[in-house]
Amino acid sequence: MIQPAINLASQPFRRDRPVLAAAALLSGVLLVVLVMLVSIEITERSQLSDTRATISRLERQLRGLASEQAELENVLRRPENAEVLERSLFLNTLLYRKGISWTRIFADLEKIVPYNVRVISIQPQVYERNRIYLNMMVGAEATEPVVDLLMKLEGSDAFGATSIHSSLPPSQTEPLYRYRLSVSYAQKF
Repeated sequence: MIQPAINLASQPFRRDRPVLAAAALLSGVLLVVLVMLVSIEITERSQLSDTRATISRLERQLRGLASEQAELENVLRRPENAEVLERSLFLNTLLYRKGISWTRIFADLEKIVPYNVRVISIQPQVYERNRIYLNMMVGAEATEPVVDLLMKLEGSDAFGATSIHSSLPPSQTEPLYRYRLSVSYAQKF
């Protein structure tokens, strides 16, 4: 006859050893991760304090430079220095205008202007913040090439916003449609 397996103990036998081993292994991994996170936090805090020290040093230098600039501007604003300042600004403006390269302008225009558009005149102008605008008079036998020119100018890297100021139809003495336009120009030095 077969006897049934009866356990009369108050607590039945369980196989807890694999669960306890896995829990011990997991707690060991978690402890290693905790140590890594703490070391990363300590490293980050030391780097943060170094960064704060660098920022404060740079802010002190910036304040020093700002006060030095204010002193120099006060010297320049004195009545006895006003004439020298005006002359200096005038000469700087002249030098900037002199720095505009006609060769570069024509090279940039050569890449853009269609074969059936004539450039009649070009006059560069320097405006506020040293922006260069080209006032141009162009001519063509039809209006479509000029429209093509305007689209190419606005799509170019060297040129930008274009505006037409006036247009003249062909006459007995001038067989071309003429357009006076201005375009911003970013000359690459």
